[in-house]
Amino acid sequence: MIGKVSKKRKVNIALLKGLMYLSVGITVSLVLFLIIYVLAKGLPNITWELLSSKPSYITGKIGILPDILNTVYIILATLVIVLPLGVGAAVYLTEYAKNQKVVAAIEFAAETLSGIPSIIYGLVGMLFFCQFLGFGTSLIAGSLTLVIMNLPTVMRTAQESLKTVPIGYKEGAFGLGAGKWRVIRTIVLPECVDGIVTGCILSVGRILGESAALLFTAGFAHALNGVFSGLTSSGATLTVALYVYAKEQGEFEVAFAIGAILMILTLVINLCADLAGKYFKKRRNK
Repeated sequence: MIGKVSKKRKVNIALLKGLMYLSVGITVSLVLFLIIYVLAKGLPNITWELLSSKPSYITGKIGILPDILNTVYIILATLVIVLPLGVGAAVYLTEYAKNQKVVAAIEFAAETLSGIPSIIYGLVGMLFFCQFLGFGTSLIAGSLTLVIMNLPTVMRTAQESLKTVPIGYKEGAFGLGAGKWRVIRTIVLPECVDGIVTGCILSVGRILGESAALLFTAGFAHALNGVFSGLTSSGATLTVALYVYAKEQGEFEVAFAIGAILMILTLVINLCADLAGKYFKKRRNK
């Protein structure tokens, strides 16, 4: 009887291992197929003229320099706002908040916000920032919408990193007579900088890949503007430009070129997040 049970158990283990390996193989194959297919279609179409010029409706020339700059503008504007808000909220919830019911309610609200479809954010951003506040269709309206989208990610990442700071560090600082804010500024925040940097890089990845919300709020103009004039004007990011060229204009070669650029940037961002986490973790353990 024991032999039969043991044999049946070995069969079940072998079956589960086979299903696990099959799942891993299918997942890896799909990811590699997607990466190779997009890069193979897009890389041959990436030229210096495409990257360094703006589109001309007179000559029919296509350039994505305005879209690249608009992407940089909206990333910088979003991070400038979302990082202080997210880190400040995390510090308050971890170090200052005493009512655990309020903390639990805020954490539940943050998790709920992170699960809302981006098209809903775009609709709310259009109604509130573009119409009610009078910003119109502009990059600043798009960046404010992205702030709301990325705030839960930054806040939760920073909060989890703050919780990993050893309590002995803070108790030692308090024992030496340091105040609450001095302990947070000199002990807590430097110890959790890896989590903050990781959350920042992950937010950049989400901003880079967002299109639905920006279609409603930032628009899809391909105008070449400066930083401040660009933030108050309508502009297309790379993802929005990809949608416009593929769906509206049928320029699939340009769309695949933009897709390849976004794919490379996404891989670089994920690699930077991994390297930054390892670097700060190693530095903290020294």
